[in-house]
Amino acid sequence: MNVRADVPTVDLNAVKARQQGAWSSGDYAMVGTTLQIVGEMLCEAVDIRSGQRVLDVAAGNGNATLAAARRFADVVSTDYVGALLERGRERAAAERLPVAFQEADAENLPFADASFDVVLSTFGVMFTPDQERAARELMRVCRPGGKIGLANWTPESFIGKLFKTMGKYLPPAPGVKSPALWGNREHLAALFGADATIAAQSRHFVFRYHSPAHWFEIFRDYYGPVLKAFAALDQAKRDALEADVYALLDEVNVAKDGTLVAPSEYLEVVITRR
Repeated sequence: MNVRADVPTVDLNAVKARQQGAWSSGDYAMVGTTLQIVGEMLCEAVDIRSGQRVLDVAAGNGNATLAAARRFADVVSTDYVGALLERGRERAAAERLPVAFQEADAENLPFADASFDVVLSTFGVMFTPDQERAARELMRVCRPGGKIGLANWTPESFIGKLFKTMGKYLPPAPGVKSPALWGNREHLAALFGADATIAAQSRHFVFRYHSPAHWFEIFRDYYGPVLKAFAALDQAKRDALEADVYALLDEVNVAKDGTLVAPSEYLEVVITRR
């Protein structure tokens, strides 16, 4: 088969290595902890029962992990950033919740076929560079009749717009699909195929910070992709990106008292494996 010369060849392993470096930088837990309510709502959406075997994929510092453990499920929490798992481990210990933590790549999960009743991911697996492979892995480790619960930012969300804004200054590698596609119903149907029944509804997480400047400082200093973006730019482009981010914050902020109250749409997804 001939390959067209104008079609870029994507080194997904290199993309993954860069992403892992980004998520390992800063301290995502500073942001992730504020998202706890999403994990709680997702566990309700998939109707977790006590004693079920649950896998949290790209778990970060463990929001969905802890939510499932609070419902007395048997939880395994995974991420490819060991430092984030350590944050999750600290949180579980503080609440005396029994959770197993294991470093794992969402595109190559080290578990047997059909070994979990429920598979979860909140704003995690959507960032994998090989989307089709990640979806196959989620399906593979979920038992027939089991459920996959996802929370994914939509393309039109505040966070979706943030990544588009950063992309003006640091374009993604050619051929790499946008993570925000996981927030699109049609794309999910294509990813998971005929062996899945998909139910999805739009929800909003509301970012609440002291001020737009407070949000900007937290994300610039601790949220890996933003931290790395600013570090990669010269001063003039940093200033321009900062101005664009503040313009976006002004667009999405519904507060009139100087604080930041910024709703960001996400898709809450429940997939039942047939």
